[in-house]
Amino acid sequence: MARISVLPSTVADQIAAGEVVERPASVVKELVENALDAGATSIDVAVEEGGRTLVRVSDDGCGMDRDDAVLCLARHGTSKIRTSHDLTAVATFGFRGEALPAICSVARVTIETSLGESGAVGTHVRAEGGSAPVVSETARRHGTTVAVEQLFYNVPARLKFLRGARTEWRAIIDALTSLSLARRDVRLTVTHDGKPVLALPPAPTMRARLAALWGAKYAERVVDVEGVQGEIRVSGLIERPSDVGTATRRVFVSVNGRAVRDNGLVRAAELAYRSTIPAGTRPSLFLDVTVSPDTVDVNVHPAKAEVRFRDRWSVERAVETAVRSALGTAESSASFGHRFAGAFQRSEPVPIGTDVLSRPITVDEPLFTSARANVDESSSDAALEEAWRNEMAETPVAVRPTVSVANDPSIPPLVQLRRTFMLFEHEDGIVLIDQHSAHERVLYEEFMNELNRGGASSQRLLIPLTLHLEPTEATAFEEHREYFERLGFEIEPFGGGSLLVNAVPVPHPRFDAERCLRETLEALTGNRVTSTAPRHERLAATIACKAAVKAGDPLSQHEMRALFAALRDTQLPAHDVHGRSTIVQLSWNDVERRFGRQ
Repeated sequence: MARISVLPSTVADQIAAGEVVERPASVVKELVENALDAGATSIDVAVEEGGRTLVRVSDDGCGMDRDDAVLCLARHGTSKIRTSHDLTAVATFGFRGEALPAICSVARVTIETSLGESGAVGTHVRAEGGSAPVVSETARRHGTTVAVEQLFYNVPARLKFLRGARTEWRAIIDALTSLSLARRDVRLTVTHDGKPVLALPPAPTMRARLAALWGAKYAERVVDVEGVQGEIRVSGLIERPSDVGTATRRVFVSVNGRAVRDNGLVRAAELAYRSTIPAGTRPSLFLDVTVSPDTVDVNVHPAKAEVRFRDRWSVERAVETAVRSALGTAESSASFGHRFAGAFQRSEPVPIGTDVLSRPITVDEPLFTSARANVDESSSDAALEEAWRNEMAETPVAVRPTVSVANDPSIPPLVQLRRTFMLFEHEDGIVLIDQHSAHERVLYEEFMNELNRGGASSQRLLIPLTLHLEPTEATAFEEHREYFERLGFEIEPFGGGSLLVNAVPVPHPRFDAERCLRETLEALTGNRVTSTAPRHERLAATIACKAAVKAGDPLSQHEMRALFAALRDTQLPAHDVHGRSTIVQLSWNDVERRFGRQ
């Protein structure tokens, strides 16, 4: 006697239900997606006891005639595809024809539907536990209502694994939230145990939908993302770095309008935040990714919650680039209240020259030197140009500045506060810049560019510097030796745990090479904060922090202008390498409100 037999259809349907219908939230998701595929512009969802006793979804979509109303409960009955070729460019949420039959096999299902045509009669279908449907006529407006009652009533093993009503209800809200973010053009209302819970009108933008879901204040926490690389378009909203970790983290990713779970895309977006947020914190993301339909496979997950890309690397790179670009705007900076744009606009990149540390440093010596900065501001234009030409003749091409910051009209008048902050006035408010964080960001990006190029210029010391290291510091140096050399340090072992420093980089005239090296090695051996950043990025960030000007250092007007220009031309001017804010805005509206003028 054969040991292999074909399972009855009822058992096969229940097995399929185990893949498609995990819990009441799965039922809600499938029914709402069917409504969206039917062209609905308004969807009403009613839930009782967390979906355990009732899930009802009503829509104003195209509806079905009598034959289709019966066939929709047949396994693999679908209007979305006809041939296997159609699977390569699926544009609808559903396409397999499995959801309704699977739901019907483990619950009691009632369908009322009508095409809404003149003289057309609606159809009422009742089925339960996979039995043959009972069909009758009914009167109703166009659209469809599907009611699912007593989920898992005939599968006790599944029923006992359902969570409490409150937990299942939270899962339903999560599913509806994802769908409402994916289809912002649809009105959605939700009731639970007869009480209105959610009423979302159509929203013109993602930000408007976020405001409807979680309030206008939450919608102000995010920054717009927009980027295109080839056929890949990335848009949406991301959390401002200064707000990361201060509220519930939320993540939404859609691919071609379908909400999906994709850890790769989320990691790519989070990678763009490197050096802008503290280690261990994760931002909220709301991203829409649009690709050519034939480059993505949506038929890889039973619940269609995951997709497979033909070229995943290109998609992830497009996401990272778009998010990184958004974080480089003034909009991503911190604020005391209402934010304003345009406070920190970039110019063309300005290479800033540096002098060699061969003489004592005075307080007034600029951090970023240029010919014009070394000439008194009262000098005539002819004198300025003459000084400029003289310095150009003596300055190596690699470090020649192409634009002077002394008379750059795009740089506003700057004031130093408490020898820590630079302040300037904008037409929409006041802008504060942390001088240490700003200089740290400038140096970090310079060091990273030098590491990527493979080497940096350095200055040989007249008298080599000797450093005596502890065993842990010596180990840290050996681990990072290659990167120290690429940053411009020329260091060799001197025996007995000592190092001989023959040459050092000169990021600015106040640079203290010995102090920077000691503090950098101490930081590398401290392991106070776990970091997932690559080793060369950690080193660049550490040296940038130790080499930057500190709070309490007085800056001349020339130095502040040069620092402003250098910061303006970085990729991420609003954030330092530790995730702290570099720029903070205070709008005139908030100032006037404090003085009672509004």
